[in-house]
Amino acid sequence: MAEVRPDSGETRALLERIGRRDERALEELLVHHRADLRDFIDFHLDPRLKARFDPSDVVQETQMELVRRMDDFLAQRPMPFRLWMRKKAYERLLNLRRDHVERAKRSVRREAPLPDRSSLLLARPLLANQPTPSQEAEARELAERISKAVDQLTEADREILLLRHAEDLPFEEIAVLLDLTAAAARKRFGRALIRLQNLLRSEGLLEDAP
Repeated sequence: MAEVRPDSGETRALLERIGRRDERALEELLVHHRADLRDFIDFHLDPRLKARFDPSDVVQETQMELVRRMDDFLAQRPMPFRLWMRKKAYERLLNLRRDHVERAKRSVRREAPLPDRSSLLLARPLLANQPTPSQEAEARELAERISKAVDQLTEADREILLLRHAEDLPFEEIAVLLDLTAAAARKRFGRALIRLQNLLRSEGLLEDAP
């Protein structure tokens, strides 16, 4: 996996200590990466489900899974720990969605969607050259219009745009998280980007291309 960025020296040193059965090192590793894990889960937890699932609980459940599987990871080292941690978090979020979205579909659809940070981050690169609203009410209206456009994307489109726009991950790492090739990740991103541009135009947030 030469295309994927390696772990930091600190993380590699902690992994070596864990391999020597240093329990303190495992705790240090989890603490060291907790903020990054929390941010990842915050971005990717379906905004319609945030009232039902506390991101902190998902962080804790993911870390418990990391502890359970640490020996397997150290034996195989399939990818950098940073990326493996995110992959396990992503799998956990997918399971939550599959387990609960269908069962709660009717009640979730009745809820008025609120603007969330991930929607704004996802669309921000496309809106970088647009005028910024000066009043709080105008900013709120803009956020709601962005959220409305983003909410019409499929989950697959939303995820790959978040990984690329909000987190600035290289396509090689996106491919690992989504079980794709890097070429397929680029194609999926390109198609999702076109769909988002069209949705933002339909909301009057982007001008038509000349």
